[in-house]
Amino acid sequence: MIRRHLAAGLMVMLLAGCGHRAGGPPTGTTVELTVPEGASFSTVADTLKSRGLIGSPGLFSIYGRMRGDDHRIRAGRYALAVGSSWTDILDTLVNGRVLTEAVTIPEGFRLTQIAARLAPVVEQPADSVLAQLSEPGADSLLRVPGPGLEGYLFPDTYLFAPGVDVGTVARAMVARYHAFWTPQRRARLDSLGMTERQVVTLASIVQAEARVVTEMPRIASVYDNRLHRGMLLDADPTVMYALGGQRERLLYAAIDSVADSPYNTYRHRGLPPGPIGAPGEAALEAALHPSGESYLYFVARPDGTHVFSHTLAEHNRNVARYRREQAKERRERRRASSAGHPG
Repeated sequence: MIRRHLAAGLMVMLLAGCGHRAGGPPTGTTVELTVPEGASFSTVADTLKSRGLIGSPGLFSIYGRMRGDDHRIRAGRYALAVGSSWTDILDTLVNGRVLTEAVTIPEGFRLTQIAARLAPVVEQPADSVLAQLSEPGADSLLRVPGPGLEGYLFPDTYLFAPGVDVGTVARAMVARYHAFWTPQRRARLDSLGMTERQVVTLASIVQAEARVVTEMPRIASVYDNRLHRGMLLDADPTVMYALGGQRERLLYAAIDSVADSPYNTYRHRGLPPGPIGAPGEAALEAALHPSGESYLYFVARPDGTHVFSHTLAEHNRNVARYRREQAKERRERRRASSAGHPG
């Protein structure tokens, strides 16, 4: 028994010491390869040989069995340095250090936009990704308030292996959403008398309205005040969501065209049925902690910041003022464009 263990140990040392590099020391060149699900160790060894990463598939297979790694290789796409030792190669394959791609989901992205952003990394068409993210019961399965996953795929930068399945991606993004809800934030939610869905919905509207993070608590306060007074929210982003996308200007005809939609807050009181996009941490914090000011209206300046007012008359004056400013800016841009293209 002792002799057998000694022999095995000497064999491992021998294999580790001879022929463990395919072409001398590492050159800095990397080779990509994919290990399919269920691939045998001998198949992996042959692939490594064909890519110039090892010299002898037979000896490499013996070395892998001696280490007990011949049934521990993980499927995935890898980048291995030419000249790597057998030990480094096996460590990479056994630990599943697969290639990853960074995917950034910006704050406010809707499910349709998220699907398009994820499509390249999951290697599926965007409409197929959207269909999977929109499957009935996905909200219950991932323990979010719903309806659906809209608003609960948390905006952040993620690292995913190319070809990862949509379910894995959704679970990672929802896990990031769940991580936001610390015990302290849960306690704050309870004190507001609002449901989690309502807070996330409010946050998604704040996210869509705000261009400056510091204004988010004040915008949240405006909508909070309207809710408590039983006023219509009159939130343009909710109507644009009902219309299916962003518009430069929201005309009354467009508002009327989706009059029956519960997301039309010009026609239906209270919050819409669910989020209209994925709010980030700052917007969620603003919804949990509105500024508490008594403003009821706001209008955007040309630079994206807002002017807030307490009365409708004051608000209408501000709207007229900034429409004049916007018209002036458009005229100046047209003049500048004409001056730059004579004749």
